[in-house]
Amino acid sequence: MEIKLFGITKDIVGSDIISVPEDVHVGNVRELKSWLYIQYPPLKELSALAIAVEHTYAVDTTLLEKSNEIALIPPVSGG
Repeated sequence: MEIKLFGITKDIVGSDIISVPEDVHVGNVRELKSWLYIQYPPLKELSALAIAVEHTYAVDTTLLEKSNEIALIPPVSGG
């Protein structure tokens, strides 16, 4: 499973893509967030962190498949 990163999440991780190892089971968005926070603790400090699955914002109970397109969306500001 690959996750695309944007904005400050790229800076925190040091890459624009994270690959979740094959032996790690993340069945839904909540499990994915837990895994991400263990691997990259500074992500927990963001004021918000949205996850998009197949170009749609997902909730914690959204089920994940290895073939899904997943993206981390950091907090954004506008004006």
